Amino acid sequence: MRIVLGSDERSALTDAVVADLEGRGHDLVLVGPPAREPGEWAEVGRRVGELVASGAADTGVLFCWTGTGASIAANKVRGVRAALCTDAATAGGARRWNDANVLVMGLRLTSAEVAREMLDAWFATEPDPGEAVNIARLEQ
Repeated sequence: MRIVLGSDERSALTDAVVADLEGRGHDLVLVGPPAREPGEWAEVGRRVGELVASGAADTGVLFCWTGTGASIAANKVRGVRAALCTDAATAGGARRWNDANVLVMGLRLTSAEVAREMLDAWFATEPDPGEAVNIARLEQ
């Protein structure tokens, strides 16, 4: 799977998630400081969203200090359903009930272990077909 990962800063958490995703065999596109390039949260969020919405990436993983600003920026891109998640149950629910396509985490409070659990849930969960009407409404 091709995954775009972006953050407005490089940290132990972003490095751990990059290593985890590579260990799972995913093809990564890095945006912002994880790619050793400048980037602030609004720009990084928009770029991650654009790559997912265009189909250049299958899904996105996005970070900023709280996760809020990056998720707002990504959600400005038509076709993006970025979900700020704090645990595996929330990440799984975002996929199941909202067909979320960008997983957003806060750098301040997320541990590498919790991030790994969220990624497990994200990849293990498919959208619920019973939610198709509600998901379609999100595009309006």
